[in-house]
Amino acid sequence: MTVARILSGKGSDVIAVSPSDKVQKAAEILAEHKIGAILVLDGEAIAGVLSERDIVRAIGTMGAGALTGPVSELMTEKVITCTSEDSIASVMGTMTDKRIRHVPVVERGKLLGIVSIGDLVKERIAQSEHEAAALRDYIATG
Repeated sequence: MTVARILSGKGSDVIAVSPSDKVQKAAEILAEHKIGAILVLDGEAIAGVLSERDIVRAIGTMGAGALTGPVSELMTEKVITCTSEDSIASVMGTMTDKRIRHVPVVERGKLLGIVSIGDLVKERIAQSEHEAAALRDYIATG
């Protein structure tokens, strides 16, 4: 099972901000779309990713003033990506090892979408349920 299957179901829409946008704007977009992270794009290039955790940590250390600064001050610049052909299991492993919850999907330098740990878990559960049903059918007709 590959990441392509997830993207085919959820689509390739990516919500993003620019590095110069204020953190407040990014926080409002996160809340509006009920998502945990937002890509930071400089044109079509991935400049970074900003998560809810990044914002909360900044508010914890800098106070509410953290919301008035640019996204570029809080974003994670070293973004781990995957391809649509990567297996769900390998991307889940990477997310676990790196302690991240969102991974952009990139092919030949082109952004195809983004997957979250929730997307991956949902797909793995669906796959497990399908396998269990197939086994039940096999046993019942065997």
